[in-house]
Amino acid sequence: MLAPERRTRADIISAVAIAVLVVVAALVVWARGDATGTESVTAPTPVSAPPTADQLPTTLRELWHASDGAAARALTSSGVVVTGHDGTVTGRDPRTGAQLWRYRRDMPLCGVESQFGMVIAVYRDQRGCSQATLLAGDTGERRTARSSYMDSRLHLSVDGTYALAQGPERLEVWRSDLVRTLEYGYVDAPVNVKTQPRAGCDLLSSGSSPSRLAVLERCADDPADRLTVLNPAPKDNTVPEEYGSHVLTGVGADSPDARVIAVSDGRIVLYLPGGTATAGAESTPPRLAVYDASGNPIVVHQLSAPLSDKATTTKLGSTYYLFTGNSLIALNGSTFDPLWAAPNALGSPAMMAGRVLMPVAEGITALDSGTGAELTRIPVDRPGYDNSPISLAVLGTTVLERRGTDLYALG
Repeated sequence: MLAPERRTRADIISAVAIAVLVVVAALVVWARGDATGTESVTAPTPVSAPPTADQLPTTLRELWHASDGAAARALTSSGVVVTGHDGTVTGRDPRTGAQLWRYRRDMPLCGVESQFGMVIAVYRDQRGCSQATLLAGDTGERRTARSSYMDSRLHLSVDGTYALAQGPERLEVWRSDLVRTLEYGYVDAPVNVKTQPRAGCDLLSSGSSPSRLAVLERCADDPADRLTVLNPAPKDNTVPEEYGSHVLTGVGADSPDARVIAVSDGRIVLYLPGGTATAGAESTPPRLAVYDASGNPIVVHQLSAPLSDKATTTKLGSTYYLFTGNSLIALNGSTFDPLWAAPNALGSPAMMAGRVLMPVAEGITALDSGTGAELTRIPVDRPGYDNSPISLAVLGTTVLERRGTDLYALG
């Protein structure tokens, strides 16, 4: 019969050391976990959307304002106004600005967007703008999240089906549940590098629709910018599926100021700056160049002046509205032909009571959506306004103006 084992002093010391290491490891995992440094305050009951306004206001005054440095435009979701600032996304009452829900993380916010009654909040960690969270707009409840390598800065946009997150070297397309449908550009996983059609390209601009993703990029071996048209949801999200990829030609085709203006299922429109091809040649004006769904050129529309670097495109109904920096151009949703232009715009529009609202100096102009004719002008006092572009949104009878890094509610 074997003698029973006896614990030695060394055995006890080893066991204690292992226990201490396990506790330390657990504390490290807890400290670095997503739940640590996160605060979620949800609405006690779902917020209902207010009734749609059936007439325009005759006067507007400021109801409240709040910091909104992370969003790119005035945002609403379900029945709340959404602001993002300093790591916190807040759902607010449109009339009072009171907090209805709040979601905060101890990370910088890269961007905030909204679609389908949901709010997308993207945070920056050591892997870039990699931490994306989906929040319910009516309660602020966390629905899902995703994490992947991303650039340290990105631009968020939505198209009615997908969300597009584009940085200078990499972009991703996400479904409504944040599941990735496509990665394009730089890939950090060595096994996936050869799945990309090109390497080392700078992503200048992009835009999406339910069936097309247009990327304007500059690759080292190309003499000018390249327009690449992709499937936003290929069979394998790591293997891009191209419908066409063409190096642009003509004046402005090699400009870093060129950009994607709008994308539909059948057309893509780019902005190409003007200039001269050679010394002494006649100058070419800036223009909007329209391409088909495979990236082949169709038609060019000349512009009277270059676009501002603050130019934005807004889709209202079936029409796209391009804020040029000093005017508003309505584009046909199918052909991207210009329909009309309204001067003296200060920013992007919104729709209210069947009219297009456009911010102008000392007020908001209501335009006929078919002709662009001015129907009425609503005075707005903007003390301290710094001439930054204004983004409009409407929720019920409340008009929202995002000016600079602040959001103002008018009623």
